[in-house]
Amino acid sequence: MAIKVAAIIGSVRKDSNNLKLVEYMKSRYADQMDIEPILINDLPMYNPDTEENAPQEVIDFRNKIKQADAVLFAVAEYNFSIPGSLKNAIDWLSRGGFVLREKPAFIVGSSMGVLGSVRAQIHLREILSNPSLSPWLLPNNEVYIGSVHQKLNEQNEMVDSGTRGFLDQVVENFLSFYKRMA
Repeated sequence: MAIKVAAIIGSVRKDSNNLKLVEYMKSRYADQMDIEPILINDLPMYNPDTEENAPQEVIDFRNKIKQADAVLFAVAEYNFSIPGSLKNAIDWLSRGGFVLREKPAFIVGSSMGVLGSVRAQIHLREILSNPSLSPWLLPNNEVYIGSVHQKLNEQNEMVDSGTRGFLDQVVENFLSFYKRMA
């Protein structure tokens, strides 16, 4: 049975390469993971004044994460860090039930540049170490896909065999990790 994975798309860009990457993963690993891309475009800015009576968009977002067996973060890099929209979404997850705490998770990231979101992922790991979040992150399997626009075709198929093989290995590692942690 496929595990249910909520894939938080860390960019609000209409033509997000990370959304394309997640769509590829959803198709390729459908027999192992039921991946649901979660868009954060409509989340209001986190405000401690409203956290007790969170807007419906926030409640729905939290519920999707809570109901998932695992979480996949697909992170873009903006100015050497995570996009503000992703930080905002994570701020909402840090309150109101701690839905990320001890949930198996892993991170992928891509960019048109050669580093593939490496700096953003470093910051994301630091943010997720907060005790109010604390998912169980897959260790030692960093996925930095640089020059992604040359590796995914127009049908969102991974045409780079090295990247495809690496993703296969990381997914296999995550599934083993998930079984140990769940």
